[in-house]
Amino acid sequence: MSDNHFIAFKQSVVYKLPEKFTFPFSYEPHPLTELAAKEVQEQLKVNYNGQEIGGKMYGVLVVRNKHNELGYLTAFSGQVEHYEHALNFVPPIHDRLHKNGFFKKGENQLFEINQQVVALENDPEYLELLDLLKQEKALVTTELEAQQQLKHSAKMDRKSQREVARQNMTPEEFEELQKKLEYESIANHYNYKQLRESLNSRISAIQSKVDVYENKINALKTERKNTSADLQQQLFNQYQFLNIKGDVKSLSEIFEESGPPPGGAGDCAAPKLLQYAFENQMKPLAMGEFWWGKAPKAELRKEGRYYPACSGKCKPILAHMLEGLSVEDDPMLSYSADDKEINILYEDDYLLVINKPSGLLTTPAKEIKDSVFTRMQQMFPEATGPLVAHRLDKLTSGLMIITKTKEIYKVIQSQFIQRTIKKTYLAVLEGIVEGDSGAIHLPLTVDENNRPMQKVCFDTGRPAKTLWKVLERSENHTMVQFTPISGRTHQLRVHAAHPDGLNRPIVGDKLYGTKADRLKLHAAYIHFLHPQSGKKLKFHLDPQFGIAK
Repeated sequence: MSDNHFIAFKQSVVYKLPEKFTFPFSYEPHPLTELAAKEVQEQLKVNYNGQEIGGKMYGVLVVRNKHNELGYLTAFSGQVEHYEHALNFVPPIHDRLHKNGFFKKGENQLFEINQQVVALENDPEYLELLDLLKQEKALVTTELEAQQQLKHSAKMDRKSQREVARQNMTPEEFEELQKKLEYESIANHYNYKQLRESLNSRISAIQSKVDVYENKINALKTERKNTSADLQQQLFNQYQFLNIKGDVKSLSEIFEESGPPPGGAGDCAAPKLLQYAFENQMKPLAMGEFWWGKAPKAELRKEGRYYPACSGKCKPILAHMLEGLSVEDDPMLSYSADDKEINILYEDDYLLVINKPSGLLTTPAKEIKDSVFTRMQQMFPEATGPLVAHRLDKLTSGLMIITKTKEIYKVIQSQFIQRTIKKTYLAVLEGIVEGDSGAIHLPLTVDENNRPMQKVCFDTGRPAKTLWKVLERSENHTMVQFTPISGRTHQLRVHAAHPDGLNRPIVGDKLYGTKADRLKLHAAYIHFLHPQSGKKLKFHLDPQFGIAK
């Protein structure tokens, strides 16, 4: 019986098979992966032209089936309801959107509970009681405040009477007056208490009617919360992930140490493809994921470009699913910057200005210790400060300030905070930038599912501003000068690539654009006050790259 999800290549395959399976979080697609992706994209153009399943990440998995035939599987990330696929996408690991499934029934139950809550919260009688309660509380407050004022005035009057009586009355008369005034004070206090109790009883009568509604509402909300938690846990248990050894783990087991699984975990293309391959005795050889369709507004996605598997949802899942496969090494673990030299442009007893090479980290990472910081530590073992006064991305080259003492570091940091330090960068962008200069205002935040990538978010993002100016244009590229007013992670890279920015990625930006020999971004100019002498220091350093003609 044929498997209609296994797709044979349309043309003869002349490429050498990969020796190891693709490392999904940083890869160059194998030629077979590119061939499979090209065939899928051609089908997408034909079958979904103008009617794509929205913008989505698609994946291809090159496999050998149990008959030793070479072909591939394809899938898209996420799930859609009531959709007839023209392409033979592999099925989801669990179809949570099936109309007769427990999840849809549970969603309907939650919807009904929510409707009951909404109905109670908008019940005219309940709203009228809330309004009446608010009015009564305001009236009670006003009446009690007025009565308090009367009590205070009476108290002051009694005090005045005592002072006059001491001067004009006999002791016997004064004692008689004292008794009278004390009686008045007790009477006033008692009257106030009686009034307060009477007024509060009016509020209590209304509050008791409000409580009937709110108890029902809170009970429904508790039921909704518990039903939702039970439904979510039941859903997690339905996602059972295989690996080539036949080991099975549920979503809950995989995320046991890191907390509840994120929404949509298990519905990405990569787990779907591997699951289907393992279930059907296919051997995975290579894979790749690409974006197709309209890009989301916040994230930077370009149609047809390859992207790594997401770290937030897929990294824990794929760690299990890839067990037993011979997988390419993580390039981060095999990274070496031994050939990267730091050039010192200026040095005195207090600080240095260096030229950081592209490809060297500013500070050590979990897997990689070699960095500007560790090299400066070795060079200046007696230094007392954090040494690195600011950061440049690993792939960015250019000017950096290094401080030798904690005190000098604090002064430099203060200049950064007060924005008295001036920095400019030079970058070569893909394509031709329209206009000659301007400012970009796009707030940035980390993309939790795709670290270390950043995304534009006007709700949670931190303000970010970049000034830009075109210096030179060639047939296919633009040299731009960037002046960052803020200093957010990947600010220049996102502002360059985002459609609401310049919509032109920096050449060599493999995160937001296309990989090249290097990221063509360079910190070319820095201007600051020397922390000890107060002298203005200015440094300019041309990049080793130029604009392609």
